[in-house]
Amino acid sequence: MQLKNLLPVALGAVASAQSLAEVFANHTAQLSSLDGLLGNTSLLTALSSASNLTILAPSNDALSAFLASPRGMAAGNDTEAIVALLQYHVLNGTHHAYNFTARPQFIPTMLMNSTYANVTGGQSVEVIRNGTNVTIYSGLVERSRVTMSNLNFTGGTVHVIDKVLTVPESIVSTGVAGNLTSLVGAVTRANAVDAIDSLRDITIFAPSNAAFSRIGSALQNISAADLGNVLNYHVVNGTVGYSSILTNTTLRTLQGGEVTVRIENGSVFVNSARVTTPDLLVENGVIHVIDAVLNPNATTATPDPTASSTMAVFPGATSVSTDVFTESVPPQTTVIVGAPTGAGGAVTSSSSAGAKRAWQTGAVGVGALFGGAGMLLNM
Repeated sequence: MQLKNLLPVALGAVASAQSLAEVFANHTAQLSSLDGLLGNTSLLTALSSASNLTILAPSNDALSAFLASPRGMAAGNDTEAIVALLQYHVLNGTHHAYNFTARPQFIPTMLMNSTYANVTGGQSVEVIRNGTNVTIYSGLVERSRVTMSNLNFTGGTVHVIDKVLTVPESIVSTGVAGNLTSLVGAVTRANAVDAIDSLRDITIFAPSNAAFSRIGSALQNISAADLGNVLNYHVVNGTVGYSSILTNTTLRTLQGGEVTVRIENGSVFVNSARVTTPDLLVENGVIHVIDAVLNPNATTATPDPTASSTMAVFPGATSVSTDVFTESVPPQTTVIVGAPTGAGGAVTSSSSAGAKRAWQTGAVGVGALFGGAGMLLNM
């Protein structure tokens, strides 16, 4: 092997020989605040002696902004919450910047505390690389960017990020922030909030507000039992179906029936409904937003990839001009930028969360996120 090929290997070996404490000491301008925060917990000792991990380290500016925010101030006196947040910044496995890809990767973290996460193997973050830029998406679609990468130490590597990650929240909190208020109201109407929050490892195909409004007449007098049956048909229990592992397949739902996932002409469909927004991380799994309400009595509905919107599969149903089931939904205090709008019009509230790249025109399309050879979901 030539000397020019050996040199990077040798330099990498030298860099990786430093301890985690030395990484912090050598980068005080970026990491002194995190070093101090870790020093107040038992996590620093655990991290220093661990191996094969990746630390997403918020910069001093990122931590300062977080601690001054309502979310940071609320967590300031809650040691358990702070530890959970820090655990969410530690990935299982050593992932250098060059290991990340343009295809989304969902990497489990050290956060396994059931108070904050109900996902087998640890709550995940989504990581995407675009050229030399690496972006991490967390709860409420918070977007953090890697500003300094591959600070290797004996137990793995550190990447400095420009914003504190958000631990994924409940389905209700995420649904309200994502303007899925009709879904939240429907789950409340069906008395299913506690039941769905208690499930582990779930995938929810969540109809948008507009999708519910399109069949509004069929929902006006629906019983809680019938509504629960419809909602359960949108939930896959026991599998977190991130976009990177979904492919053409059938999935058994909580209702007992099956939905069919298809990838056609660059778009992803569940039965006949189109996925419009993938991968909203929640504390017990993932949500994919769809543009139509699924009907458990119309399991053979197939998509029309050429249509601009999906036809309703509830015979005789007509649309209404307002968002349905939203009367008892709490007001939106944090709103995900770019969240899908409902019958009532555009979301006008501001948000501290970064816009999901699939909600932006000209960004990576949904088909690209789901496409390619993926793993079949094993039920």
